[in-house]
Amino acid sequence: MSKLDASTAAHRPVAAARRKAVADAPAARRGRPPKAQAKAAGETRDLILDAAEDLFSKHGFYGVTIREVAREAGVDTALVHYYFGAKRDLFDAVFLRRAEVWNNDRVAAIDRYAEAAGPDMTLEGLLEAFLRPPFEWSLKGGPGWKHYAALVAQTNANPSFGGETMARYFDPAIHRLIELIAVVLPQASEVDLYWGYHNLSGALTLTLGETGRLDRLSGGLARSGDLETAGDYMVRFAAAGFRAVAGVSPR
Repeated sequence: MSKLDASTAAHRPVAAARRKAVADAPAARRGRPPKAQAKAAGETRDLILDAAEDLFSKHGFYGVTIREVAREAGVDTALVHYYFGAKRDLFDAVFLRRAEVWNNDRVAAIDRYAEAAGPDMTLEGLLEAFLRPPFEWSLKGGPGWKHYAALVAQTNANPSFGGETMARYFDPAIHRLIELIAVVLPQASEVDLYWGYHNLSGALTLTLGETGRLDRLSGGLARSGDLETAGDYMVRFAAAGFRAVAGVSPR
């Protein structure tokens, strides 16, 4: 050590001691451990997504603000922006979360059915396999899945961005269904199959939305919340519809 360094250290003994203590001490942890932080962040994200899903399903995309979502979730507005960005990004995150589960289940179900049935595959069996997962999730998945079904029904009928959103998240599963229906109905043209699915799609989302319209229309004879019965009717109705339009259009 030079004379200058020694002189400086002598005039600052407390600072030198502090530096040595910091250097020798083990690194201290601050805040939550990493796993706890990740868990807390995941829980906060889910809380925000649940609140947004509930509000969007009841009031639509344009009827909900980020501030309302934050209030419903019990968090600061800045936190919603931090995790999700703009409102459309939040909406997309809500939509994607359950779409992945829903579509993976549907594709897996129709692929299992097609493999098991082989040449004996029927239209009713194929439609049952495809439709059962969304009905089952809505029946047994809890309030979140009810909210999601209502949200999908709204989005499917939204002229502003509904088509783009539905295409982005649901088209791969639908294309797989149409591919298998074409095997069962070889006489149908592609346009017949797409019109057939279009009509099925409207009926499916309206039914899963459980709007109560059927209850009032039938005077209580049929109930929109009776999804077990609704699923059975839909399979038969859709199968008859696909057969009716098969070969209708010119090739």
